[in-house]
Amino acid sequence: MTPLRVSIFAAIAAAILLVIVFELMRSRRLQERYALLWLLTGLVLLVLAVWRGLLGWAADVSGIAYPPSALFVLASFFITVVLLHYSTVISKLSEQNTLLAQRLALLEGRLLEAENDRQH
Repeated sequence: MTPLRVSIFAAIAAAILLVIVFELMRSRRLQERYALLWLLTGLVLLVLAVWRGLLGWAADVSGIAYPPSALFVLASFFITVVLLHYSTVISKLSEQNTLLAQRLALLEGRLLEAENDRQH
């Protein structure tokens, strides 16, 4: 069984994560579509921290002897998923940025060409 002190600390940490994510969303510094994974992570961690029996069951099922370790493993898994998601988003944005820079260079070239034609 998970020690009560560990459960309280984990619940407080999960609640703080949720408050921070909601504040970032409220202040428009984090879009809702990117906040969903963080909200899911915070909710799962909060539920497992408060529902100690479920955490014990999850630890038993996964073969982890000490339930708080299962909470840490699960948190690490969710953070890895979030990082993977953001890596794909960054990759897509990088490709779009390159394409945009190329199109801008072409347009600037055409603009310079048109200005040179007008001057002659």
